[in-house]
Amino acid sequence: MHDDPEERPLQPVSAALAWVLPGLGHMRNGEIRRGWMVMLGVLGMFLLGVLVSGVDCVDRREDFLWFLAQAGAGPLAFATDALNAFLVKSGRVGELLNTMQPDGSTVPISTFKGVGAIEGVGTLFTAMAGLMNVTAVLDALRGQRRDG
Repeated sequence: MHDDPEERPLQPVSAALAWVLPGLGHMRNGEIRRGWMVMLGVLGMFLLGVLVSGVDCVDRREDFLWFLAQAGAGPLAFATDALNAFLVKSGRVGELLNTMQPDGSTVPISTFKGVGAIEGVGTLFTAMAGLMNVTAVLDALRGQRRDG
């Protein structure tokens, strides 16, 4: 369509769609193949992270800075966080054990919570997926680069 970035009008609706479902903004801009590649890349990396370490790798209460990056993946990150709160934090899955904190208080932690390197891998994968989608959202905002 337009090769010169100065001539291309911004596409805020495409950017919003790209955040709601990765790849959808590119598809709206007419870049179907690019949209599918973004969708498979972002969703695949996010789901792989959750598969590797469980839903507790997305936790906006305990790991807020990581969650900021994960939130770039869209509503999927918020749904995963809600599932973590519903299943793991509530004790519906696993047993809740009271653990002593350095300040003397106790905090309940699920026996189902992942720890160690595997937990970090899942957190990193989901955060990378979110950051990849932020880049894709900005790309969709700029509109279509070429025909097809």
